[in-house]
Amino acid sequence: MSIIKPFKGFRPPVDIVEKLASRPYDVLNSEEAREECEGNPYSLLHVTKAEIDLPKGTDEHSPEVYLQVVKNYNKFKDLGWLVKDEEEKLYIYAQSMNPTDANARWQYGIVACAYSEDYVNKVIKKHELTRKDKEEDRMKHVRITNANVEPVFFAYPSIARIDEIVAGITAKKPIYDFIAKEDGFGHRFWVIDDKATIAELVDIFDKQVPAMYIADGHHRSAATALVGQEKKEQNPNHTGKEEYNYFMTVIFPDNQLNVIDYNRVVKDLNGLSKEQFLNALNEAYTVEDMGTEIYKPAKLHEHSMYLDGHWYKMTAKAGKYDDNDPIGVLDVKILSDHVLDKILGIKDLRTDKRIDFVGGIRGLGELKRRVDNGEMKVAFALYPVSMKQIIDIADTGNIMPPKTTWFEPKLRSGLVIHELA
Repeated sequence: MSIIKPFKGFRPPVDIVEKLASRPYDVLNSEEAREECEGNPYSLLHVTKAEIDLPKGTDEHSPEVYLQVVKNYNKFKDLGWLVKDEEEKLYIYAQSMNPTDANARWQYGIVACAYSEDYVNKVIKKHELTRKDKEEDRMKHVRITNANVEPVFFAYPSIARIDEIVAGITAKKPIYDFIAKEDGFGHRFWVIDDKATIAELVDIFDKQVPAMYIADGHHRSAATALVGQEKKEQNPNHTGKEEYNYFMTVIFPDNQLNVIDYNRVVKDLNGLSKEQFLNALNEAYTVEDMGTEIYKPAKLHEHSMYLDGHWYKMTAKAGKYDDNDPIGVLDVKILSDHVLDKILGIKDLRTDKRIDFVGGIRGLGELKRRVDNGEMKVAFALYPVSMKQIIDIADTGNIMPPKTTWFEPKLRSGLVIHELA
C-alpha cells in the first residue's frame, strides 16, 4: 500500500467556506462552541460538537449527542453545504498566524489519506500516549458519520522536490482564501487535480519518506485506525483497498512547523513556604530573581517561574539532565523530575488536580493572571521543544511527558472531509 493516497473529498462551496470552517473540536468547550457559532447554521461545530444543538448541560458524550452528530452531518450534505469531488484528488492547505503581513510566514501541507495499517506498524509514528476514553469518543464519531470529519496534523522530513511541486501549485490562485475572524489566522486551499502531479507526489512519499510523524491528533489517529480494524474484521470480502483502510491527514514538511511552549501552573507549594520552596530549587537549578516584568526563557534548559509577583530565571545545573537521551534532554522532563515530583509531590501529570497546563499561544501574561488572581500559586514557563526533538523521540519509540508540544496554528475543520466508504 502507498504511504499516502488521493481521495474524493467532501468540500463546502466557496461562498460559505468561511462560515463553515471551524476550529477543532478539542480547543473549545461546549459553551464556547455554542457562543462561537451562534446565528451561524453553517459552522461545522454543529457536527463536531453537536451538543450545542441540544439543551444546555447535555453531556457531550451522551447517546443523544452522537445521534445529533449524524443528523447534522447528513443535513450538511443534503443541503449542499458539503459536496463530494467526482474524482480522487490531493489538496494543499496553507496557514499563517499573521496573513496580512507582507513578510508573513506560511506553512504548506499536503492533504491526503494515510494508510491505517501504517499507524499499527509504526510507519506513522507517535510521541504521546492516548487515553482510552478519548479514543472511544472519537471512534464513536467516526463510526456514526463514517467519515474523518477533522484531519490529523502530520509532519514529514522535508524534501526539495515536494517543495517545488507545492510552490508551483500555490503560485496560482487558491480555491479558498480567508482570514478567520476568531483569531485572525489565514487559511488558503488548493485542489490538485492533475493526475500526473498526484502520481508523482504519491511516488515520492512512497520512495523517499521513511516515516510520518503525528504532530497533533493522536486520539483521532488511534480512533480511525481502530475503526478501520473493526471494519476489516466485519468484512468477509476485505481486500485492503477499501476506503476505511485510510484516514485523512494534512502533512507538513518539518522545517515549516512552529512548535510553541506548553506551560504549567500549580495550585500550591506542597506545604512549603516561599523561602523553603526557593531553597529547594537550588539543588537542581541556579535561580535568579528577574523582577516584576515578564521573563521568557531564552534557551534550552532555562525555565522562567512566576511566584508572589516576581519572575525568576531557573537554569538547570549540569548533571540534572542528559543531552544524549531523547527524553532526558527535554525541559518538561527536567521540571517534572526535579520540581513537580520531587518538591511539589505531583506524581501523575495526567490525573493530579493540583496542576494545569497553558498553551503558549495564550502568552505568559496568562500565567501571571492565574497566579495573581489566587487560582494558582506558582507558574512555570518552558522553552519550546524542537521538531528534531519530537522526531528523535518518535524514532526511538519513546513517549514525551504529557502536555509537551503545542502546535499553532491549528488546522481548520471543514475545508475537506473524507468518508470511509
